[in-house]
Amino acid sequence: MKVNKNLFLVLFVLSKVTYSQVSIEKLIHGEIRVDSLYVNGINVVNLGNKETTVSANNGKFFILAKVNDVLVLSALHLEAKRIIIASSDFENGFLPIKMFNKVTRLDEVIVKNNQFNVVSLGIVTKAPTKYTTAERRLQTAGDFKPIMLLNLIGGTMPLDTLINKINGRTKRLKKLVVLEKKESNIKVISELFRDEYFTDELNILTENINGFKFYIVENENFVKILDSRNEPQISLYMTALSLEFKTLLNSKNK
Repeated sequence: MKVNKNLFLVLFVLSKVTYSQVSIEKLIHGEIRVDSLYVNGINVVNLGNKETTVSANNGKFFILAKVNDVLVLSALHLEAKRIIIASSDFENGFLPIKMFNKVTRLDEVIVKNNQFNVVSLGIVTKAPTKYTTAERRLQTAGDFKPIMLLNLIGGTMPLDTLINKINGRTKRLKKLVVLEKKESNIKVISELFRDEYFTDELNILTENINGFKFYIVENENFVKILDSRNEPQISLYMTALSLEFKTLLNSKNK
């Protein structure tokens, strides 16, 4: 029992230290490079506090963030990048970032009337569940639940699960699963509406389009409508959300 009491004490202290780190924001200085060159005009969005900024000619940007905040960097000619602010990044206050040019992909070729698959051939009874990269990593890491601590007495608790809980890996992987869904929703929005729609119909500046997309996919009601693929309803909801978004931007600029 003494061992268990010591373990609970260690977990309690770790939770207090972690909370003190993740509850404080400070200005993070970042530098963005593509190959060996600094790049400007890169949109930077903090999904945690909704702060947005754009990199300068020397590739530098400054943004408020705290530990475990997720930064999303994007530009039309570059592959989008997401970064989770680690404790070391927060302590250093400096974030060097390397991005990559987009690769031109060929159009997808769809083979119609293909009736052969592992289910129809009787290899498996039902189609296997498909997981994203983040979902596979989360399953490998294991999801820690407090009741698992009882298994320590019998020595049956997976240590990897406890270690991942203590160092925050499971929490970060859960965030990546959520983020992948948001990025998938943003891709759907981009396919349904051109940039001209946001500038001409919603009066949103070009440099704020990506920030607006990240803003609206945070709204659960909007995501439900987006899943229906009903363009008139999606457009109507985006019009209402654009007013909120512009009001938020104006209040930050005052």
